[in-house]
Amino acid sequence: MKILHIILALLWLLSSVACQAVGDSIPNGTAIPTQIPAAATKTSIPTAIPVETESPDYALQRERMVTEQIAPRGIDDQSILEAMRTVPRHKFVPEDMRDSSYADHPLPIGYGQTISQPFIVALMTQSLQPYPGQKVLEIGTGSGYQAAVLAELGVEVYTVEIIPELAERAGETLDSVGYTKVHKLNADGYFGWEDFAPFDAILVTAAPDHLPQSLANQLVEGGRLVIPIGPVGFLQTLWLFEKTSGELQATNLGGVTFVPLTGEH
Repeated sequence: MKILHIILALLWLLSSVACQAVGDSIPNGTAIPTQIPAAATKTSIPTAIPVETESPDYALQRERMVTEQIAPRGIDDQSILEAMRTVPRHKFVPEDMRDSSYADHPLPIGYGQTISQPFIVALMTQSLQPYPGQKVLEIGTGSGYQAAVLAELGVEVYTVEIIPELAERAGETLDSVGYTKVHKLNADGYFGWEDFAPFDAILVTAAPDHLPQSLANQLVEGGRLVIPIGPVGFLQTLWLFEKTSGELQATNLGGVTFVPLTGEH
């Protein structure tokens, strides 16, 4: 019994020493934390690049452009839809505008000119009914984007631009993207490109107030000509002309707004 009392006394003494040790290390009134603070758990290295430093996924943007803007509006030629998915539109847009490259509206490219809304590019292209090997004249190279879409379809493209700076820049862009076979001319497009006439189709990307006779003359029998016509600063009309027995049959494709066709005419 005496031995038991000694053991209990030793246990009480050890317990008192342990309690004193804890009391010395933690100030009075301070709670002992029961878990690691939430902030202390955020020590892992991020595995994803922050959104603001990521490059835009242009292929995804092109796909959305086709599925959300173009196909729902009646563009159903699969080769044209595929060309719109393929041509890197952002390459033809000024660098400070590239975030808006695939937006559903035209964009300024300098010198008072624009790159057309994607749907309008697709509509005008489909209205031509282009096919590989066809010889097509484009009036108004602008950024070069419309010419690239036609070239992607296997068309032999002849494009004319009146503004020297745009003609040079578009030519460089077309070559850098791989459309090196596009024929380019810096001249007044009102008069077409007689040296290579006639053409199977003609597409005009700026609006005169009438149909230039020179373009009608350079269109083959059975050919198609797509052109916006109307006064500057007002709603214009997009027309499809088809040459049958030497006469032009006109179809109204709807209201549009284009920059004016400039030149000495």
